[in-house]
Amino acid sequence: MPPLLPEAAVCGACHGADGNSMVGTFPKLAGLGERYLLKQMSDIQAWDLETDAAKKEVTGRKVAEMTGLLAKMTKQDLEDLAAHFAAQTTQLSGSKKIEVQVNSGIKVDGLELGERTYRAGNPTTGVPACTGCHAPDGKGNIPAGFPRLSGQHPEYIEKQLRAFRAGDRKNDGDQFIMRSVADKMSDAEIIALANYIAGLN
Repeated sequence: MPPLLPEAAVCGACHGADGNSMVGTFPKLAGLGERYLLKQMSDIQAWDLETDAAKKEVTGRKVAEMTGLLAKMTKQDLEDLAAHFAAQTTQLSGSKKIEVQVNSGIKVDGLELGERTYRAGNPTTGVPACTGCHAPDGKGNIPAGFPRLSGQHPEYIEKQLRAFRAGDRKNDGDQFIMRSVADKMSDAEIIALANYIAGLN
């Protein structure tokens, strides 16, 4: 492992020294892809530095836990951090056997629903397959800036899908890619998908 960047030591408190967070609400940064990591940090920094309350609503990405942490970092600092964490190896969180209750009230196998949603989407409601952007093995499309999902904490994936669905997270570009996907997803699909992704490899 290359020497730890001084800035990375700050990140390690929540995300782990190697980018493999031990806490489900803090995302794993290891292996997410340099382009994606740089965009997220830049967006978080932009929101944090915006002083106009009206503009803050549409600027960057609000992550309360990150307030102030990136404020004084230069573009080079962010690029170095992105390169550092992108080069780390992701440790799988692992899926669990779960049941989820679909909208009809029936309980179904959560792993089966998660896999079906990931690989085929839901043609009835217009949810596309995740494989189109994030690859069949969940390792993402790094050149396009689509992050690795494989092995991410299910709690974090679930939280982000709900945030996109509610419109609370808005930094998915002018095409509203993730917001338009999550908007069509049920609670059961979100829970099942997040659980499945945690063990995808």
